[in-house]
Amino acid sequence: MKDETRILSAELPAVGDSIAHESARAQVSGEALYIDDLPELIGTLHAAPILSRIASGRIKRIDDGLARALEGVVDLVYANDIAGDRLLANFSHDEPILAHDEVHFVGQVVGLVVARSHRVAREAAALVKLDIEAQDAILTIDEAIARQSWVLPPVTVTRGSPEPAIEQAEHKLSGELEVGGQEHFYLEGQIACVQPLEQGQWLVYSSTQHPGEVQHWVAHALGIALNRVRVECRRMGGGFGGKETQAGHLAVWAALAAAKTGAAVKLRFDRDDDFLITGKRHNFKYWYRVGFDAGGLIKGLDLKMASQCGFSADLSGPVNDRAIFHADNAYFLEHVRIESLRCRTHTQSNTAFRGFGGPQGMIVIETIIEDIARTLKVDAVEVRQRNFYGLQDRNETHYGMTVTDNILQPMLDRLIGSSRYRERRAAIAAWNQTSPVLKRGLALTPLKFGISFTATQFNQAGALVGIYLDGSIQVNHGGTEMGQGLHTKIAQIVADEFSVPISRVLVTASDTTKVPNASATAASAGTDMNGRAAQNAAIAIKDRLASYIALRDQVDAGSVRFHDSTVSSARRSQEFVELINEAYAARIQLWSDGFYKTPKIHYDKHTLTGRPFLYFSYGAACCEVVVDTMTGESRLLAVDILHDVGRSINPAIDRGQIEGGFVQGMGWLTTEELVWNAQGALSTHAPSTYKIPTAHDVPEHFIVDFFGEPNPEDSIYRSKAVGEPPLMLAIAVFQALRDAVGSTDPGTGSVKLRAPATPEAVLTALGGIGDHADAKQRPGQGQGQGQGQGLGQGLGLGPAQAPT
Repeated sequence: MKDETRILSAELPAVGDSIAHESARAQVSGEALYIDDLPELIGTLHAAPILSRIASGRIKRIDDGLARALEGVVDLVYANDIAGDRLLANFSHDEPILAHDEVHFVGQVVGLVVARSHRVAREAAALVKLDIEAQDAILTIDEAIARQSWVLPPVTVTRGSPEPAIEQAEHKLSGELEVGGQEHFYLEGQIACVQPLEQGQWLVYSSTQHPGEVQHWVAHALGIALNRVRVECRRMGGGFGGKETQAGHLAVWAALAAAKTGAAVKLRFDRDDDFLITGKRHNFKYWYRVGFDAGGLIKGLDLKMASQCGFSADLSGPVNDRAIFHADNAYFLEHVRIESLRCRTHTQSNTAFRGFGGPQGMIVIETIIEDIARTLKVDAVEVRQRNFYGLQDRNETHYGMTVTDNILQPMLDRLIGSSRYRERRAAIAAWNQTSPVLKRGLALTPLKFGISFTATQFNQAGALVGIYLDGSIQVNHGGTEMGQGLHTKIAQIVADEFSVPISRVLVTASDTTKVPNASATAASAGTDMNGRAAQNAAIAIKDRLASYIALRDQVDAGSVRFHDSTVSSARRSQEFVELINEAYAARIQLWSDGFYKTPKIHYDKHTLTGRPFLYFSYGAACCEVVVDTMTGESRLLAVDILHDVGRSINPAIDRGQIEGGFVQGMGWLTTEELVWNAQGALSTHAPSTYKIPTAHDVPEHFIVDFFGEPNPEDSIYRSKAVGEPPLMLAIAVFQALRDAVGSTDPGTGSVKLRAPATPEAVLTALGGIGDHADAKQRPGQGQGQGQGQGLGQGLGLGPAQAPT
């Protein structure tokens, strides 16, 4: 970063500096308002959901007499109260707003209780008795495949002739992998508040990544025009994809309750209800056959990927498409067949989650690479480099996009050196030879992640910029702030464009009345699109001011300069605020809209071919772990990350995104286990049973470096997206765990470890390998390092050191 003091006092043009998050002080002091903090209108009512406790069945009767009799209950809302379409206005049009006739998962919302307090609403909801005739439920991927139960038809992408290529290869390998889902666990839960306004208009406060979609869904459910619904979102307390579509449900439910009662209605989920109702990251199962030569070069790959989508499609189509797009990760696959099964089960409809299918695509190819390396008894890094995208005949993806900006080889070379990978690899091999119980593992994995919405129409953004007479600037854009620093970066962009202090720029709440039809803040494209739209709006104002000065001073408009809160021509220099007042008096327009559409992209959704991404974001991580083979416990010992951020607009924010994304990815692959019981009820529905990472899980050795090369594509300031890609760097943790488990039997070619790699999963994998620890050397008996001590007993293990 250029100037550490700018974190505290940002009084100069800002792009490239570590300006503090625009809400940081307010968040620390408690002044930052979230929806539940907003003052409630007099007479505001509270809603609570009535949930199905059956995974699949027909609704025979609803007995709500006790609920209606409870003091403080105002009314109940059911499907029959919906004035518009009973199905949500989502793309697939396959999800009922409220269950009617049938239920499809444990936690499906059948109705709402509306009461004068949140507590009474919840108490009353629990009193409603649902008589449901249970039917057979499909609860797993295997059951769905056996019954050919799909939310969307299977998709297959093929290039070349994979079957002959596999059969003719010098070596062949087959395997399976299972990867679990993930709960978003945003700190601010799902919430919406809907207020009736005059003349059939509605104001919706929604904690959503997609205000435009909330507007669409609410209008559709109420049977009114879109222009009568205003949706506002100042900030979210986290989203991670979980508030891209699924925030819309609460807004619709609250709006239905408000329409029936004529009062403002707030709907806030209890954390347990949030877990039960909302969708997760898609869990996947994989089956693969791969052929390769003696150097590890992949000759042919046949891959089947099946994902659990839940009872409706939601975003499962594009999520699974992106998994197909990223099943190559960093590697050229000349002959490949990828089959994608989108399984319908009687569980929550899974949805967007940071990475949006990319992580599920990447983890399987990285596992295949590791298995190839173990089979050949060579370093996995060598196999990775052998298969990298490279020269002209090896630079086209299996979906037809040419990789022109590949920087993975120099990135890997740099990280191998800075992390001391080869020295540590030797040290770990020596450690494992003398340590029968505690085993270390090391992995270095690359990352190539496509940036843009795969649905081309969503790659557009709008913004409004206005200058007031005191020289202050207000910005509104179509993106949403969920803690990722989007508003901060856009304030930096606008401040830099006018060359004024960032303290003069205010970014206001996302609002459908200011920027209509805005795309979701997703796909890591928030800054790319909204930042460029805001810049274009600022440039339009600057051009008007420059034209005014050119006419006034008889100079060329191109010679007018904005610098250090001053505007200068060859004849005159004046303060920015002075020019603004002068321009106002001359009736110069001091506000403008801006628009941006991502160039170059095209994509055929029927063939899954084209150029769905403007560019790729790259990265690499080296991770070291230790595993206790007696208990299955593991610990992350060291992390070295090298990440491609292009020219960073805000290094501190980008670093925070890399660190946070990595830890979230580590949680997905190690501790965050979702468990459903035999009746289809989610058992892990609270912090007591669902374990996200904590500060204790982050090692002292946690190094993040930027690669620092500018984006070759014409992105905003030549920066690169940084929201989603870092999560996939945590695949190195999972592969390091597989390396540690595999060290107990170097002769095996495949380590059957499922994710998340909980202690139970690790023990199962160790048992699968065979005699993983010498029976004569149990804790307290061995001569190796660390014997007789569990991982929780303060071993003080750090990164492996090369033997002296």
